[in-house]
Amino acid sequence: MDPWTIIASAAVPDGDTRLTLLQRADDFAIRISGIPGDLMNSRMHHSEEALAELACARLAAVENARILVGGLGMGFTLAAVLRTVPGSAEVSVAELVPEVIEWNRGPLGQCAGRPLDDGRTNIHPGDVVALLKQPGKPFDAILLDVDNGPEAMTASANGWLYTRAGLKQIYERLRPDGIVAIWSVRGDQLFAGRLKKTGFRVQARTVRARPGKGSRHTIFVAQKVAARSTR
Repeated sequence: MDPWTIIASAAVPDGDTRLTLLQRADDFAIRISGIPGDLMNSRMHHSEEALAELACARLAAVENARILVGGLGMGFTLAAVLRTVPGSAEVSVAELVPEVIEWNRGPLGQCAGRPLDDGRTNIHPGDVVALLKQPGKPFDAILLDVDNGPEAMTASANGWLYTRAGLKQIYERLRPDGIVAIWSVRGDQLFAGRLKKTGFRVQARTVRARPGKGSRHTIFVAQKVAARSTR
C-alpha cells in the first residue's frame, strides 16, 4: 500500500494546533499535530452524513429553509444537507480555518462532490460562534461538527458552544420546533442533560463511521420545545 503524503498544513487560529492534509492515491486524511490517528478520513464519513440527514429530513419539502452548518471538514455533511433540502434552501457554512476552505475548493473537494460549488451554499470564513451571535432570521436547523463535539480538541474557544450560554444562543437562533444536531466522538450524559435544561427535547443516536462497521460516534438531535411552529 502506498504511504500517506503530506500535501498541506494549516494553523488553527487563536491556538497552537496545526492541521495536516495528507493524500494516498484517491484517499485523503486530516490530522491534528501531536495526536495519533485521523481527525477526518475520506473513507469514513457515514456519521457526518447521518448528522445532516437526522437534522434535515423534515425539511425535504420546506420551501426557503435556512440551515447553518458549523464546520466544513471534508464537505460530507454539507453535501448530505444539499441532497436533502429543496432547491430554495439557503445553507450557510462557517469554517474557522481558511485553508480548509481552500482544500475543499482544490483536490479534496472531489471527495464530497464539490458542495461549495452549489448555488445554495454560502461559505463564511471564521468561527460559527460569530454567526450565531449575529442578529438575523432564525434557522430551521443548526448542525455542529466542530472539533470532536463537547470535548473541543482543536480550539478551546469551541468549548463555549457546549456551555449553557452557548446552547441558549443556539436555542434563540432556531425557529419554533427547529433542530440542532451535534456530532460527538462519544456519548456524554452530562451534555445531554445540559441540552434538556436549555429547553431542548433530546435524542442521542449512535452511528458507525462506516455503514455497519468502524468507530461508533454519537449524534445529539435536539429539538426546540415550542407550543407551535410558525414560519
